Amino acid sequence: MRRETAYKLAGRRHESHAGAGASGLIKTREIRFRPMPPGQVERALGALRRLRGLKVEPSARELCLEVEYSVLDFSLELLENALRDAGFHLDNSLYVKLVRALVYFSEETQRHNIESPERLIKQSNEVYIKVYDHHPHGDHDDTPVELRDYK
Repeated sequence: MRRETAYKLAGRRHESHAGAGASGLIKTREIRFRPMPPGQVERALGALRRLRGLKVEPSARELCLEVEYSVLDFSLELLENALRDAGFHLDNSLYVKLVRALVYFSEETQRHNIESPERLIKQSNEVYIKVYDHHPHGDHDDTPVELRDYK
């Protein structure tokens, strides 16, 4: 039995996440650039400000931008890949690579968990009872009752 079928039989449905800020879906991240070529931070700032649903500000650190977005709309991986495709040069130091990998994984996992249906907690046995009742199974015997017992 597929998991989605079990959830439907139990009467569960996946709730929409209207309160994105309250549940931790709004992320503030930092995008770091290489020093060369000069002026790329300002060009990236202009390019990213054109995206709806994305807040972009210059960071207090040099060669950095701060971005704020909902995980439902964007991910750091999506933004950085778009910048690389546009010709921007991002920082690739070991520390940045480690932080980047952790952020990519956590955002991907959070998006996957949001899209998956609710987990069954207490009603899992009822699901299997309903499935058993709705599907033919092997406990039916057409032999009359008087012929079933050996005497």
